[in-house]
Amino acid sequence: MVNAGVSGDTSAGGLSRLDWSLEGDVRVLVVELGGNDGLRGLPVESLKQNLTEIITRAKRRGIKVVLTGMEAPPNFGASYTAEFRRVYRDLAKDHDVTFVPFYLEGVAGNPALNIADGIHPNAEGSRIVERSIWRAVEPLLEKNPAASTSLGAGRSGTR
Repeated sequence: MVNAGVSGDTSAGGLSRLDWSLEGDVRVLVVELGGNDGLRGLPVESLKQNLTEIITRAKRRGIKVVLTGMEAPPNFGASYTAEFRRVYRDLAKDHDVTFVPFYLEGVAGNPALNIADGIHPNAEGSRIVERSIWRAVEPLLEKNPAASTSLGAGRSGTR
């Protein structure tokens, strides 16, 4: 498992690192991008284009994709928030990929599970996120213990 995430990165940054992230024997790609797009109020269409390209290129190489959804903060308005949420759901359906609707489910908004910034999970919150993502990834892995399995996953989304 390799974490190719970069703190503060956007979906555009993840796309820019995609070729490097997919080098080698990558079998599964966890795409966990978009949180910073939403925090910055970046155009939803750009998020959609970036994620579409990531998913398409990975699937073209025979890599299984897990797409993790994110929520935009409400300060950009109900329309932006709804469009942002819809991007993930539509992409998961359109590209037939494994989907985790909100990877911070059960963690977001809970001060006991986040660091002082109120946005990023602390160690306990990270364990909850890890279990949620693992439930999506595990069924995609080879079951033969003798087989070598390379798993690509990223905190912010590529590899």
